[in-house]
Amino acid sequence: MIVEDDPLLSIVEEKLVTKLGYEVVGTARSGEEVLGIIADINPSILLMDIQLSGDLDGIETAKQLRSDQIDIPVIFLSGDDSPMVLNQAKDIDYIDFLLKPVTKSDLSNSLGKAENKINSKSQYAA
Repeated sequence: MIVEDDPLLSIVEEKLVTKLGYEVVGTARSGEEVLGIIADINPSILLMDIQLSGDLDGIETAKQLRSDQIDIPVIFLSGDDSPMVLNQAKDIDYIDFLLKPVTKSDLSNSLGKAENKINSKSQYAA
C-alpha cells in the first residue's frame, strides 16, 4: 500500500513498485485515511511518506498503527532526512527510510528487507 499525498509521486511510486513485481493493493493520501481503510485492504507492506495531508504525518500514523497492534512493515519515504525527522522515527520499528526521489534499486532493497521480515515472522507463527 502506498501512502503519499502528492498524486504525481503516488503514480510514480506505484509504477516503481509494479515494475519490481509487487502489487499495489491500495493508496491513501493521509494518515487518517490509512487508519480508516487498512483493515479492509490488509496490505503486507506500507510505503509511507513522512509529510501527509491531514493532521497525522507518516511517523504519527505508523505509531498509531503500532499502538493498534498492526505490525505491517513500514518503509518511510521523505524529502527530508534531517536529524529532527530521523529522531522522531527512531522509536518506531520500520524497515527503511528512503530519501526522495527514490531509486528503483533502493526501493527493491527495502521491499526485499520487508519481505524477509514477513517471512521470518511466519516461520514462528503457530
